[in-house]
Amino acid sequence: MIAYIDASVLLRVALDEPAALSEWRQVDRGISSALIRTECLRTLDRLRLQQRLPDAQLAHRRATVLALIDAIEIVELDSVVLERAAQPMPTALGTLDAIHLASALLWQELLQITPIMATHDAALALAARAHGLPVIGI
Repeated sequence: MIAYIDASVLLRVALDEPAALSEWRQVDRGISSALIRTECLRTLDRLRLQQRLPDAQLAHRRATVLALIDAIEIVELDSVVLERAAQPMPTALGTLDAIHLASALLWQELLQITPIMATHDAALALAARAHGLPVIGI
């Protein structure tokens, strides 16, 4: 399966959470925006502060996140992606989700392959469906 992976999916897998994407092992080709690195590392930093994670646990989680990110194709965050994300959308969508959706749509247009949107975010899932992308994780 070819899937566009958003941060919510990657983090649940990396942190071994019980509600992690059940189809994760079926993803042979993952794609995401370069934004995923910042989102995931900021989340880990928040967890470190809020949950007072010991250094060893934080280091393990960070290494897992970085290894997962290294295993997926990255759509660079450039002016084309940002311009696409700034355009009107058929549903209400925040900035980061709009960047993820724009990245997935541009990747699809470039390669003529429709990825499955893997997300646990309801707004992103709705917007992806409105653009004709299949969705898993919701």
